Amino acid sequence: MKRRSFIKQLGQGASAFAIVPSFVLGGQHTAPSDLLYISCFGVGGRGEGVIRDLESTRKVRIVSLCDVDRNRATNTIKAYPDVNYYQDFRDVYDKHLNEIDAIMVATPDHTHACISLPFMRAKKHAYVEKPLTHNIYEARIMAETAKKEKIVTQMGNQGVSGGGSAIVKKWIDQGDIGKINSVDCWTNRPVWPQGYPETPTEQAIPKTLEWNQWLGPAAYRSYSPSYLPFKWRSYWDFGTGALGDMGCHIIETPFNALNLHYPLSAEASCSTFWVDDFVRAEKSISFPASSKVKMEFELEQHGVIELNWYDGGILPDQPEGLALTESLGASGGGTIIYGEKGIIIADVYSANPRLFLYGGTNNSLQRAKESATEILNGHAEEFVDACVQGGYTKSNFSLAGKLTEIVLMGNLAVFNAQQQKRGWDESPPRKLAWDGKNMKVVDRPDLEVIVKREYRTGWKL
Repeated sequence: MKRRSFIKQLGQGASAFAIVPSFVLGGQHTAPSDLLYISCFGVGGRGEGVIRDLESTRKVRIVSLCDVDRNRATNTIKAYPDVNYYQDFRDVYDKHLNEIDAIMVATPDHTHACISLPFMRAKKHAYVEKPLTHNIYEARIMAETAKKEKIVTQMGNQGVSGGGSAIVKKWIDQGDIGKINSVDCWTNRPVWPQGYPETPTEQAIPKTLEWNQWLGPAAYRSYSPSYLPFKWRSYWDFGTGALGDMGCHIIETPFNALNLHYPLSAEASCSTFWVDDFVRAEKSISFPASSKVKMEFELEQHGVIELNWYDGGILPDQPEGLALTESLGASGGGTIIYGEKGIIIADVYSANPRLFLYGGTNNSLQRAKESATEILNGHAEEFVDACVQGGYTKSNFSLAGKLTEIVLMGNLAVFNAQQQKRGWDESPPRKLAWDGKNMKVVDRPDLEVIVKREYRTGWKL
């Protein structure tokens, strides 16, 4: 497909390491018919890690590499000197569509859907980093497309393959902690600059960067190193903040253990932007430095429960009755699920779940069960095997899309909280009623722009 026709159809962390391709390592031979031929997008930073995981299966062949930032992609380009490298994903579509079985997308959040969907509609399997998309509308479209085209998909929240949430689900289903009433989830993010109203000062675009291509569907703005390579996460136009970065790793625990669906409602409070004494910023281009979100879900077995999210240094309360020597999650965050008979604590990635039950003379929480988990390469291998042999993936887009929608609903509440004005009587309601089926905030059409963004010409889904 030529570039012009492609555009017409569209209208309709991260430290460096060496990647050594599996065919260089030797070892077992895999017949070409049993290999997954894949094109990779966003191959610097986190993309290097995903390629490493895919390569370690010894069941893939990298057909092409694509990254708008040649400097960021240097390690991967050097590791694959005989593989074609591009800075425009449309060149891959034009030149390699018939040579590949699948794609891997690890670009910034705002370009996940725009890059993935054309290939998915051509029936190419898709591995896409978390969060699946930048907004709720895109998550729904990705899930619907995967189902329609009957392709294998996997979102890159590898913790689900560690088995922790399955263990938590087993404890809950067999009634170990009784009826669930609430969940706390938290993260140490952001670990990048976040929480400011001013647009960064324009600077010269590096010669190795295709800036306009990097912007993708977002409105044009001048280049600044304040956005790259990692700090784009803090901007509404490009990233999904602390919640988007870690929500799919941490909220995954209650999502799978409790079979969460659309939230009934969401509300948030957050740190504010002050530009002068008693003067708030009129507009926020960045996520806040910290936030707290509460979402409500209705579950057949447990009734209405609260899920609370904390980031930016805000933490949940110490569970009453739990010894102060017991760790709450890990350094990066964790989850606490509260029930009538006790609580369950898990680390980031649903790792190392521990069950505590009320008992003793003081009715304190006593550790009753624990299970160590380990994050292995099973997530990537599961995807590759399902593509080649058929099978099931634990974070296919039907599931990953729902999880991403929950995470992004939290961000919708954060955006609403940022709109609070100086006079409380002028402020919009903090609590948002959510019509999940129709992807609408009840009686709040002004929030549609966060549910579904405005797309630049040539980038519409």
